[in-house]
Amino acid sequence: MQSYDLTLLPYPIRENMPRQQGWCFGLPPGITPEQWPLDPNNGFPLNHGFTLLLPEDYRIYGPEVVALSFFAVAPEHNDGGTPCTEEILDVFENFESCTPPEDPNLYVFWLAEKQRHPRLFRMADILGCSYAVILLTQYEFNGPFCEPPELIPDHYRDQQDTPEWMTIGSAFSYFQANVRPKDTPESNFIYRKLGTIPEQSLAFNLAISCEPRAFDPNAGISPSERNDTEYQSIHYFSKDAEGKSKCEPLQWHSAHLPDHLGGSMALVQPIPDGMSPYYIEFEEYFGGYNFGTGNVWLDFKNMKFDFSC
Repeated sequence: MQSYDLTLLPYPIRENMPRQQGWCFGLPPGITPEQWPLDPNNGFPLNHGFTLLLPEDYRIYGPEVVALSFFAVAPEHNDGGTPCTEEILDVFENFESCTPPEDPNLYVFWLAEKQRHPRLFRMADILGCSYAVILLTQYEFNGPFCEPPELIPDHYRDQQDTPEWMTIGSAFSYFQANVRPKDTPESNFIYRKLGTIPEQSLAFNLAISCEPRAFDPNAGISPSERNDTEYQSIHYFSKDAEGKSKCEPLQWHSAHLPDHLGGSMALVQPIPDGMSPYYIEFEEYFGGYNFGTGNVWLDFKNMKFDFSC
């Protein structure tokens, strides 16, 4: 089993071209607008962060599942917690046990949950913000790009502001929020990472490169802070000229990229307990999020997600 570095490439994956290894931003493939996951907190469609073709050693759901699409709360809805409309949240939280609401403004959310994708998994972070993963077949991965569902006026959902990505696209929205007009790739980190100025379009995305790491002793091993596991720390401690201890990365880890699939983890905070080897660690620019300038992990075996900052 290997671990893989993930890199944003400065060109898009078009609908009529080979899908390569996936893409960030833009639209998900192979689902219908009715299957697009909504945010249980407010009823708006979740933002498509990325779709990734999984290498064969990470296809843990059987040979038919080859990829996944990750969806996240809109960046402007993630500032200390998502704006919440309690009536909508109640429909999602009690879907299995409640009858269809008589109020047509709430029934649409009950129906959306009833029509959800059969391989949809929902998650929430420590702040209660919503995320989702849809596991994709090869047919779905190669399928047409899906537009988000039409926003018909709704008494409950319209109590909150419409996410900006729904009008100008997630890539352009994220770029606009983080890059000033006078910035250049040399002066702005986000500009440099995206590698281009995004189109003002829902469909605009950036291709992903997924390449095996040359050396990673933690590939196939569950990340852990404990000393009684096979997992190896990415740091070592030494003393400077004044005798003070300092923590430095091991040489083999210095070659690793921050966005990656499996292997050695480089969280801002301690590694959580119970992680599986089947996870993705990524930064805010890898799909456009607001994680307080931190990074995140998505364990797609246990279907758990959280950020550290």
